[in-house]
Amino acid sequence: MASRNMSRLSTSISLLLFYLLCFSFSVIARPATFLQDFRITWSDSHIRQIDGGTAIQLVLDQNSGCGFASKSQYLHGLFSIKIKLVPGDSAGTVTAFYMNSDTDTIRDELDFEFLGNRSGQPYTVQTNVYAHGKGDREQRVNLWFDPAADYHTYAILWNSRHVVFSIDDVPIRVYKNNEARGIPFPKAQPMGIYSTLWEADDWATRGGIEKIDWSKAPFYAYYKDFNIEGCSVPGPAACTVNPRNFWEGPLYQQLSPIQARKYRWVRLNHMIYDYCTDKSRYPVTPPECVAGI
Repeated sequence: MASRNMSRLSTSISLLLFYLLCFSFSVIARPATFLQDFRITWSDSHIRQIDGGTAIQLVLDQNSGCGFASKSQYLHGLFSIKIKLVPGDSAGTVTAFYMNSDTDTIRDELDFEFLGNRSGQPYTVQTNVYAHGKGDREQRVNLWFDPAADYHTYAILWNSRHVVFSIDDVPIRVYKNNEARGIPFPKAQPMGIYSTLWEADDWATRGGIEKIDWSKAPFYAYYKDFNIEGCSVPGPAACTVNPRNFWEGPLYQQLSPIQARKYRWVRLNHMIYDYCTDKSRYPVTPPECVAGI
C-alpha cells in the first residue's frame, strides 16, 4: 500500500511539474531585459546602454534614427515600457512604441506614436489600430505632463475582449472586440514589440508645418523597465485560452469604475483628434465608432 501511495504521489508531482513547465515556457512572467529579450533592428550605433545596462538611449541625428524589436512574438498579454521622450525642441521627431504582426497585406498593429513639439507646446501621442490590414483609426491626445522630464509607463493591454492603451495606469484609448458585428479585431496573429526614434517632419508636428531643427540634434529618448507578460509564440496553443492568464481575467475584461472615470477625463480634456468624428475622411461613421459598441 505504501508503495502504491508513493507511486501516486510521484505521478502527481510529475504532472504538476509538467503543467508548471508548460506554463513557464508559454508565458513570460518576469521583467524583460533589453539584451535578453530584444534585438536592434536599425542602426546599432545609435542605441546605447546606459545606467549600467538597466536603460538604453536612442539617438536621432542627421545620419540616422534607430529601432529595436522583441526577439519573440506574443499572442495577447500586457506589455509596457518606461520612456523619457526627447526634450526641448523636438518638432519633427517621432518616438514610437508599438506591436506589429510583421505581415504585409493583413497586418495587425497597435501603435503609440509620440509626436515631437516646438519648445513650450504639449507633446501629442497618436494611437492607431490596424486589424486584418485595415488601419486609419488615428486618435490624438495632448499629454497633460512633460514626458521628457521623467520616465512614464506606456502600456498596451491586449486580450480577447479589447485593446487598452494606458499611460501611468490612465486609459487613453479602448478598442473593443466587435467581431460579432463584422468589425475586424486583431485577435489571431501574434505580434512583436517594436520601438523606433525617427524623423518625420513632413507630418509629425502640426501636420508638417513645424520642421525638424537639426541644429538641436542629436535628439535622445530613453527607455527602461521593459515588461512583457504574454503568451510567447511558438508555444502551447492552450496558453492564449488559459484561465490562469491574468490579462483574460474578470478585472481585465472591462475598465473599472475608476479607470472609466479617468478615461472620460482624458477624452473630454485632452483629446484633440478622433477619426470617428472626422467627417471629411469618413462621411459615414465607421461602424466601430457607433455609440454603444
